[in-house]
Amino acid sequence: NVVIKDGKILQLGSTSKLPLSIENEIIDGTGQFMIPGLWDAHVHFAYIEDLSHSMFDLFLAFGITSVRDTGGKTGFVVEWKKRAKRNSKDAPRVMIAGPLLDGVPNVYDGSAPSRPPLSVGLESIRDVEVEANKLINVGADLLKAYEMLKPHQFEALCRVAKEKAVPLTGHVPLSMDVISASNMGLNSMEHLRNLELSCASNSDELLAKRKELLFDGRNDPGGILRSRIHSAQRQNAIENYDEKKADEVLAVLAKNQTWQIPTLALSNGSVNRPFERPEWQATFDYLPDTLAQRWTDGVASFADRTPREFDKEYADWKMEIVRKIHEAGIGIMAGTDCPIFFLTPGYSLHEELDLLVQAGLTTQEALQTATYNPAKYFKMENELGSIKENMIADLLILDANPLEDIKNTRALNTVIKDGKVHNRTQLDILLAGLKGVKLVK
Repeated sequence: NVVIKDGKILQLGSTSKLPLSIENEIIDGTGQFMIPGLWDAHVHFAYIEDLSHSMFDLFLAFGITSVRDTGGKTGFVVEWKKRAKRNSKDAPRVMIAGPLLDGVPNVYDGSAPSRPPLSVGLESIRDVEVEANKLINVGADLLKAYEMLKPHQFEALCRVAKEKAVPLTGHVPLSMDVISASNMGLNSMEHLRNLELSCASNSDELLAKRKELLFDGRNDPGGILRSRIHSAQRQNAIENYDEKKADEVLAVLAKNQTWQIPTLALSNGSVNRPFERPEWQATFDYLPDTLAQRWTDGVASFADRTPREFDKEYADWKMEIVRKIHEAGIGIMAGTDCPIFFLTPGYSLHEELDLLVQAGLTTQEALQTATYNPAKYFKMENELGSIKENMIADLLILDANPLEDIKNTRALNTVIKDGKVHNRTQLDILLAGLKGVKLVK
């Protein structure tokens, strides 16, 4: 029996030791399985602002009880964090980073639909210090560094994060290598971004060339410059991948415990194309009407596209490096980057867990990436991420055992959020209420 009172787990014990009064709300879980509520450790409420109004219900309906928002305009993401706190029993817990802290030119500058204004471009060390402290003062739970930062700016950001005891996540700046970034204080890396550049036998040569490209393109738009550098170096790095060099890099990440959020569902999506599955496209029904049509049309456009050979090689490399990361003892958190690239909020996290198992994690280890690990990252492991007495009652009841097959996280029967029970019927009503919703202007 699991006894819940005032939003927390009061007692755990066998049925014989914990007789229950009929005055309690009793759920018979015979033949079912309980796990802690799931986290999606990489989401963006601000990427498609019109979708943000549906994201709480989508997350909850698919068993996501906590999320880590990794980039958006300050006022916008602060408001969603406040709303989540006000409705803690009906919404996921929201941890926020605020905008991407980028150099100049910045990448997500609002210049294209694929690059909404998620970042701020910072010219100097002083700019970095002011912006980082401002974010911490308005309640940011972490900070996020981005790819156009210069090394001295990145070092200043690490210093502020350490002083204020706030985690620093991000993409390794293109002007740096992974070892230097980790040693300076990068607590976590998103998408394995730029890891391949430091695992190549010619990594020093690539870094020197990147610095040249950054200088030559300093007056170009940030998104275009970043894409140019990735196009020039990514395939070169994979072709020159060096196992010994990779082991050196991973040893540093392990020593520093630089967490990894691989977002495999995103990065391997153009090869695996999970969005072409009928059951995936069925989740588009829960999106605002015009967005659902846009995603449906977008998926259809992939029908005649054959993945490039390098895309397959890069996807395979990512799966292999995740296996090595795990074996090196580096912490992993499950995140998706939803709602980018047809990643339906909530639903897509289950695909990420599946891919982590395919990469070499056991089913229990994969579950930990979306339960205990994010709680530990935020130093909340005494409150969340396990089923123990005195823990916050964020729990899922499943109809099948996820330790036998990780896909069974999809067999969701009941969500308990801060002690409030949302049964299958109520979850279905929640989803039904999202169908046909008009875009909010």
